[in-house]
Amino acid sequence: MKRNILFLSLAIAILSLSSCSMNNKGEGDDYVSYVDQYIGTAGHGHVFMGANVPFGLVQLGPTSIPQTWDWTSGYNYADTTVIGFSHTHLSGTGIGDLADVTLMPVVGRPKYARGNEKDGTSGLWSYFSRKNEKCHPGFYATHLDRYNIDVELTATERVGFHKYTFPASEDAAVVIDLENGTCWDSPTDAVITKVDSVTLEGYRFSKGWADNQKIYFAVKFSRPFDRFELYSRDTVQKKIVYGRADFKTQKGETIYVKVALSPTSEKMAFANMDAELPRWDFKGCIAEAREKWNGQFSKIKIEAADSVKKIFYTSLYHTMIAPSLFCDDGSAHKDYTTFSLWDTYRAAMPLMTLIHPEMMSDMVNTMLDIYEKQGRLPVWPLMGCETDCMVGNPAVPVVADAIMKGYGGFNIDSAYIAMKNTQMLDRAGLGLLKKYGYIPSDMYNESVSTCMEYSVADACLSKVASMLGKKDDAGYFLNRSHAWRKYFDHSVGFVRGLLADGSRWPDFNPFTANHAHSDFTEGNAWQYTWMAPQDVPGLIEMFGSKAKFESKLDSLFIVNGDMGKNVAPDIAGMIGQYAHGNEPSHHVAYLYDMDGNRNKTCEKTREIITSMYTAQPDGLSGNEDVGQMSAWYVLSAMGIYQADPSETKFWFGSPLVDKAVMKVRGGKTFTIKAINNSPENILIKKVTLNGRDYDKNYIGFKDIVAGGELDFYMGR
Repeated sequence: MKRNILFLSLAIAILSLSSCSMNNKGEGDDYVSYVDQYIGTAGHGHVFMGANVPFGLVQLGPTSIPQTWDWTSGYNYADTTVIGFSHTHLSGTGIGDLADVTLMPVVGRPKYARGNEKDGTSGLWSYFSRKNEKCHPGFYATHLDRYNIDVELTATERVGFHKYTFPASEDAAVVIDLENGTCWDSPTDAVITKVDSVTLEGYRFSKGWADNQKIYFAVKFSRPFDRFELYSRDTVQKKIVYGRADFKTQKGETIYVKVALSPTSEKMAFANMDAELPRWDFKGCIAEAREKWNGQFSKIKIEAADSVKKIFYTSLYHTMIAPSLFCDDGSAHKDYTTFSLWDTYRAAMPLMTLIHPEMMSDMVNTMLDIYEKQGRLPVWPLMGCETDCMVGNPAVPVVADAIMKGYGGFNIDSAYIAMKNTQMLDRAGLGLLKKYGYIPSDMYNESVSTCMEYSVADACLSKVASMLGKKDDAGYFLNRSHAWRKYFDHSVGFVRGLLADGSRWPDFNPFTANHAHSDFTEGNAWQYTWMAPQDVPGLIEMFGSKAKFESKLDSLFIVNGDMGKNVAPDIAGMIGQYAHGNEPSHHVAYLYDMDGNRNKTCEKTREIITSMYTAQPDGLSGNEDVGQMSAWYVLSAMGIYQADPSETKFWFGSPLVDKAVMKVRGGKTFTIKAINNSPENILIKKVTLNGRDYDKNYIGFKDIVAGGELDFYMGR
């Protein structure tokens, strides 16, 4: 995202009037009060807005009319239309899907359709006013101007809880909409069945980004409806896509609705409702959701200015919207979905290894379950479907990292076999990699990026093979992890497409980023030349010396050039050609550290963290990408970052917070202090660990989870 969102300037200026950011004083241990859910809802942030609990299956919130790229979460700050309140949403993705099982309270007989703003009678939709919108993690409220209905929402892990306050009406209703999803989503089969005068059940099958999604639901009303009718817009197959529960209401009358979801059956949806929300205590549910969020936020207690706390705890919130549960209450182990692995293996998953140790076995077991079903580890799993979105095998670094950090609760031998078999298939360019030692650019699109991602995964796999005493495998994958080096063209000083005959493409411009039709995935040669965090010695060798390596890295943050007409909008948050809005750049500022120049890492990370994150609706410099953009902030604000996925080292940057107390596994705490920290004192002058001088530019994972204190002495 370019930092100026023209059509939002006025809206952002009046943000302070909104109810989502009014209560941000953070009294006591109420970390929720720091979270501003508007951050990232504008521009290209694409974050979810609504009510949910940490890692829940349900994300209950408004879905708007527009179905364009900046509405992939179903919500954008620039828009005040709503077609209903849906139970599943994505957060921060570059592709739109979900918005399953949408409820819309209405008065009168609006048409069964999404509609459009040009015709106020064209569908179910209504305007709402930002001044009537209220939100905090676990709660959302608005007022539907068209129907004069107040809407309040809260949720448990698998149940959405609605509160509708109606005007006096002889023709009030709650419409269940199974037609309208978000963006590319559309139903393939949908059924609503009346069980009794307060109970419905059904399912919605759909295709879109997830090509065969199945979700089952159970609905209970707090009072009997007067009549229930079904309507189908499909006159050929007679698929039921709308249901309408009619009520006669008095002024100010409240009707509550509980909607439980299940990935397996209507029966299990009812079981989930009985287990998680048996009562009709709406305020109690809000309080429980708030308690769950505060419990998670308390895992990192920081001392910093309130403005920093707002961004920090909002970022922490974003990291816990997904992965989301995709199993029923009482399952043998918890399965998850919505892994944006190409993004999250870089920071969001390493952050999870620090503060969510109780989840790590479920994370890995979920990936091993997927391996058993599809014969390879997941790439981008969504609601029981493999989307194969993005390149490489990004689950391999995640599974390898869990093993290298000593996590258990899964079969390590099975995990190793899954990683190895996934890396030895002949799909997605791997067969070419095995044949040529690289992926020829005239035989495979986005070849350079694909091979460089495989190189990262190979390095991770090599480390695990070595740990397990598999010397031959360790040697093979270590050697193959250097495949990226073959793309480096010494004559131009960049990685560059290599053809099957060993020649190069005749035309080369390191600035050009031809989206989906080049050697690079959402990037150019300037950005991808650094995509070898697992092989910094190799990078230095390619440039010829440390001095030349560092000089070229300096240039990355300075140079500007035309990336072409077909540049991906994901290439955003620019400092020179450094693109913080896209994940392949996220480790780059730490390369100085890995080369021994800590001061420059401090300078660059402090510049990025203070310029690419703000407390405004467009406060993210690119797609949130299911927690990755925010995880970079959380880690970097504490002054640490796992830049190399094949090593369990957290490299030092310039801490923004003055103090962070992090709960780690085993009931221990790890404290990070930045002494004499200020906007001017951004350099680390001295480091101590547990009171002793510490001369490394990183701290190992084992030292963090052992508990203790890391002190940064800051200066100019």
